[in-house]
Amino acid sequence: MRRYDDPVEVRQGGDGPEQFLWRGRLWKVRSVLAHWVETGPWWQGAGAQAVIGSEEPAAQGAPVGVVPIGDLMTERELWRVEAGRGLVDVDAAESGSVADRSGVFDLSLDWSDGRWQLVGCVD
Repeated sequence: MRRYDDPVEVRQGGDGPEQFLWRGRLWKVRSVLAHWVETGPWWQGAGAQAVIGSEEPAAQGAPVGVVPIGDLMTERELWRVEAGRGLVDVDAAESGSVADRSGVFDLSLDWSDGRWQLVGCVD
């Protein structure tokens, strides 16, 4: 899988992304293959470091034993989808002149700012 960090525009349906615009091309989601949530690296935050004693709490501005809630809420939702670019002309496909433009994509929604990213692709 190739990795990306490209912004995309997504049109959502009831169960996740239905379409997305990536690099000026519209992709229609054919199926959702997987869906999961990832948390951010909360253990690297100033509050968590202060709790385990590896950072000076006063220097970080956080009282000892307090983990800022922002460190825990850095989550993103991911969808692995199969998507294609329009219909395939069956006659042209049989003759080998037109390839099906489809692939598997990982789309990410950052909950903190509502931003969508394309983070991976196999096509």
